[in-house]
Amino acid sequence: RGCGFFPKDNMGFEKDDKSEPIRVLVTGAAGQIAYSLLYSIGNGSVFGKDQPIILVLLDITPMMGVLDGVLMELQDCALPLLKDVIATDKEEVAFKDLDVAILVGSMPRREGMERKDLLKANVKIFKSQGAALEKYAKKSVKVIVVGNPANTNCLTASKSAPSIPKENFSCLTRLDHNRAKSQIALKLGVTADDVKNVIIWGNHSSTQYPDVNHAKVKLQGKEVGVYEALKDDSWLKGEFITTVQQRGAAVIKARKLSSAMSAAKAISDHVRDIWFGTPEGEFVSMGVISDGNSYGIPDDLLYSFPVVIKNKTWKFVEGLPINDFSREKMDLTAKELAEEKETAFEFLSSA
Repeated sequence: RGCGFFPKDNMGFEKDDKSEPIRVLVTGAAGQIAYSLLYSIGNGSVFGKDQPIILVLLDITPMMGVLDGVLMELQDCALPLLKDVIATDKEEVAFKDLDVAILVGSMPRREGMERKDLLKANVKIFKSQGAALEKYAKKSVKVIVVGNPANTNCLTASKSAPSIPKENFSCLTRLDHNRAKSQIALKLGVTADDVKNVIIWGNHSSTQYPDVNHAKVKLQGKEVGVYEALKDDSWLKGEFITTVQQRGAAVIKARKLSSAMSAAKAISDHVRDIWFGTPEGEFVSMGVISDGNSYGIPDDLLYSFPVVIKNKTWKFVEGLPINDFSREKMDLTAKELAEEKETAFEFLSSA
């Protein structure tokens, strides 16, 4: 049949797979991160090998030429799961009937720009995209915000789409989570897969707190606490934290470009976990609405917590003991988020 759409069952007979395609939007689709991400979505790594997809690509009008090139490449990949690819610069086309929205595009920080200027530019973008989600997308849409400042952009989008549940919005701190895992793995000479339950608390900024007090590592077939395994508290409380916090800047310094490959991998991980759930006994970090958390973080912030996911629904991991060192770091990043929110909402009411 050639279209690759009739997977064989175990007997070798072709079975007609009529599963409905899902509509997935990627914004900033002509950019670096999207260029690494789109292939993973199209080849089944994110939503599964038998889930057909209608892929919608949104970017600003000046980028439409580049986006046409991306569209050609997606066609040339000959991916059987891609039922359709739509490239557009119009929000009313992009946000229609969405199942998933991955909001990668944002105004990047230019030289000499204050964080305040950055917030102002992005409030405008995410207010508009939130309103488009409200108007055109399914109410069950899952919205993942990647564009920085991601936490506050995500909160802005959520506030602008009041009829979509707040719990459907999350922002990406999985890249930080993956960075933390791999730093521990490198230090212990194991693979990243042997490390689990690291936590990123707070903002996707240099105030985030990578916490390994509850993390476990597999050594010689046994699970051990990371602190116990490493026996190097000063590294864990010092260099480890700053390395994770400043890793993005280090990549830019070395590559002269931002971390696109690892960001795309983190987005894939984040969305796949929303779609299929987290493995038994493991939790992951994502920025979610703080309402009703048990860790003393004020409500109505978009804050990164440890979560478990089941049936496309996340829950806070409750009851983790928090020591004084962690408390201070968790509060510091909450304070930054509260300030960012205040600034953004001043702009939001006047935008």
